[in-house]
Amino acid sequence: MKEKFKKLPLRSGVGIIVLNKKNQIFVAKRIDNPKNFWQMPQGGVDNGEDYLTAAYRELEEETSITNVELIKEIDGTLTYMLPENLLGIIWKGKYKGQKQKWYLMRYLGEDNEINIKTDKPEFLEWKWIDLENLPNVVVKFKLQVYKDLQHKIKEILN
Repeated sequence: MKEKFKKLPLRSGVGIIVLNKKNQIFVAKRIDNPKNFWQMPQGGVDNGEDYLTAAYRELEEETSITNVELIKEIDGTLTYMLPENLLGIIWKGKYKGQKQKWYLMRYLGEDNEINIKTDKPEFLEWKWIDLENLPNVVVKFKLQVYKDLQHKIKEILN
């Protein structure tokens, strides 16, 4: 990592693992990276906002999903660093990576209620995938986070 970026802080964020009735995971393809990379809903925590409130807000902002029940708060936080080519670009250059609090939630609605064409759309398309495929769809710099989450989800569901 270049010296000028090492001193940047980590962004405080949340991530949401949304399971359907078949225990498949919601993933979506980002508008700003339309290659074949998918991610779960995630976002930043506003000043004065607690993590769970941020998770519900981000989920609704990105997917219109509100009909969920919290299964479990994932223990601890997970961190990823931005690759060199994105440092100074993403998040207006204020952060070198993200430290995230994750939540596992069950979607109680129907697929036709999911709408990614929001006021400020972040995704091009979405789909449900099996837990085994989670590490195969993510961008490389988030891979370890997704592998860790895959392991934690398996523990919770068993």
